[in-house]
Amino acid sequence: MSKADSVRLYKIRKAISELSSKEGRGTELVTLYIPPKKPIHEVIAYLRNEWGTAGNIKSDTTRNHVQDALTKSMQRLKLYRETPETGLIIFCGALPTNGPGSEVIRMNEIVPPKAVTTFLYMCDDHFHIEYLRDMLKDEKVYGILSIDSNDVGMGILSGDRLDVVDTMTSGISGKTRKGGQSARRYERGREMEITYFFNRVSEHATRIFINDYHVGGIIVGGPGPTKENFLKNGYLDYRLQKNVIEVIDTSYSGREGIREIVEKASDKLENVRLVEEKKLVQKFLGEVSRPNGLAVYGLPRVLEALNRNNIETILCSDDLNTSKITMVCKNCQTVKEKVVQSPQKIQATQTMLGEPCVKCGSTDYETSDADVVDTLEEKAIQVGARVEMISSGTEEGMMLKSFGGVGGFLRYRT
Repeated sequence: MSKADSVRLYKIRKAISELSSKEGRGTELVTLYIPPKKPIHEVIAYLRNEWGTAGNIKSDTTRNHVQDALTKSMQRLKLYRETPETGLIIFCGALPTNGPGSEVIRMNEIVPPKAVTTFLYMCDDHFHIEYLRDMLKDEKVYGILSIDSNDVGMGILSGDRLDVVDTMTSGISGKTRKGGQSARRYERGREMEITYFFNRVSEHATRIFINDYHVGGIIVGGPGPTKENFLKNGYLDYRLQKNVIEVIDTSYSGREGIREIVEKASDKLENVRLVEEKKLVQKFLGEVSRPNGLAVYGLPRVLEALNRNNIETILCSDDLNTSKITMVCKNCQTVKEKVVQSPQKIQATQTMLGEPCVKCGSTDYETSDADVVDTLEEKAIQVGARVEMISSGTEEGMMLKSFGGVGGFLRYRT
């Protein structure tokens, strides 16, 4: 996923999270996957035919909900002259807002990150998001092997995630010879322990990197000559051996060594999202630490910089979970806004509705709310800036969260 796609990926993940918990009263939720070269008029004709077929549904409520969902989908498709490059996915159906009988037709349209391969229409009691979820899986998966004579760590690097999936200690004796043993006898015993350890590592590496994750490349690292001996003597499965893209000297092995390998192999992993995020956050921290650094943090300050057209790039944690509520007085058009945590959105909205307009005293408002990320992206586009989503599950993500989850690079110091 390229830099420009991080916000789109965030929105798709958020939609998947929300849609996965939605259920219809019957088989009335419409799922539609449209491949890139499928003519829009053919899809509309297909849905029009399904609308007629839905007239045979016995339940009045289910029939109306299905036909309403199909009608809304057809109306939306008419806005497209042609199918987007990667296709189009639509989820549409009657979802309850406050228990049975409060259903409202809602629709999510998504341009997927990868091309839709097959036309698919389903009407069910849930949305079929599993195909979209599969599209988010990164094609390039790297295996990280950090080894020395004491321990080994194995990790998986994919997109914006680095997972340590296995660690083992070797149990190998130290190089100091125990009393009562000849030097040669002691060395033979140690060599047997090393051979046994290397074979264990090989078995685990084959299981993790080939059977479980199908890695496309492997990076091996560790302190001292152990890693070279492991590779040179052919312990690693030949399928992994030919996919070793770099061997790196590190200060640590095991769990800490895995993180160090990723740091030192950044030039080989330029297109991996996690590496991009590390560079962005480290640059941000560098600017923050400088007396006159070109950095700003905290949502109010970032929004202020956006309004002054003085921001180049915004960094935003993917678990910010914040909404902006906007209310416009229907009588005098006065606008009032409030930024709140999303779980408190309903309560905050009710409180704001009960507060009279500061200009005319009316309590009749036009109300809307939006994810703060959407607000930031909209404003950023207007001033030629960009928004980068940072994974909250990484060390860099945790650092950004300590600055309020939002930061940015200024164009000039005010």
